Amino acid sequence: MEAALLKKWESIASRFRELTEQLMDPSVVSQPSQLHKLNKERTELEPVATLWESYRSYERQIGEAAQILADPAAGDELHQMAAEETAEVQRQRAEIEEQARVLLIPKDPRDDKNLILEIRAGTGGDEAALFAGDLFRLYVRYAEKKGLTVDTVEASETGIGGYKNVVALIEGKGAYSHFKYEAGVHRVQRVPATEASGRIHTSTVTVAVMPEVDEVDVRIDPADLRIDTFCSSGAGGQSVNTTKSAVRITHVPTGVVVTCQDERSQLKNRNKAMRTLRARIVEAEREKQEAEIAQSRKTQVGTGERSEKIRTYNFPQNRVTDHRVGVTLHKLELVMEGDLDEIVQALKDQRQHVEAAKV
Repeated sequence: MEAALLKKWESIASRFRELTEQLMDPSVVSQPSQLHKLNKERTELEPVATLWESYRSYERQIGEAAQILADPAAGDELHQMAAEETAEVQRQRAEIEEQARVLLIPKDPRDDKNLILEIRAGTGGDEAALFAGDLFRLYVRYAEKKGLTVDTVEASETGIGGYKNVVALIEGKGAYSHFKYEAGVHRVQRVPATEASGRIHTSTVTVAVMPEVDEVDVRIDPADLRIDTFCSSGAGGQSVNTTKSAVRITHVPTGVVVTCQDERSQLKNRNKAMRTLRARIVEAEREKQEAEIAQSRKTQVGTGERSEKIRTYNFPQNRVTDHRVGVTLHKLELVMEGDLDEIVQALKDQRQHVEAAKV
């Protein structure tokens, strides 16, 4: 392993020991907030520190075996045993190094955040809207498997089980880490229920995934907001609520508009809308910055924008393919039930491989 990485690894193990000692200090124990902070840091460092102790143990074993191999008086039999032990311990050390290399990759600071999920029907008319509904239900099931909660913020239904667009707030431990690879264009190939001739149609749905932004992270001047209230309505204009509980907030400087009518309380709808608005404003600024950077290299590596197709769901062949990692699974029915783990793990592994090469 590279010297710089070893030094970083050792430094983390040293910090772990330091924290362990601090947590036994009576003056720290008497301060709940400080105790919580130090204990949280120690817990985060523990996996790396534990690997370091194993690594050091293997290093000592290799050193002891090397002394035996260097001793002419040890005899052939002892030399043979030392050589075999060295080979095995070196293999185990290499495994430990690889595990540590992955853990030493800088963590995405957004991984533990809640997220705003937006799904919009693309090309394909009613069939695209139907698949937008299917995709939303897939994500609800996936979220439930991960112990996350899904709260609808805004939905424009088609009346036949589909959505022109749907926006949801997903909350829970590691929420963004589970969903961040879903942003992009999802393509579906199937025979629509309304298709009499049995022809396969190709439709698209776009997905946006935005980490929720804390209020302190983005300051919004109330003077820049235009807030409209109106009566909630369901599919086909059917009245759901006769009071003006639905809220539409427009951020005038950026033109970002958020509507929320899921709750019967105007205050709850307003709070939900503001959470979504903050995330959209920050995401729009991030995309603007990335677009400026990407402009200079798009001829070499593509645009990297959300418009690029990331996944295909082929119903006649019971197949789903993620084009970013080249993973194809012939179990589409299970994927549509929320079984995304195999695809998401492949995407996480790809990122770790890329990031590990930078470490």
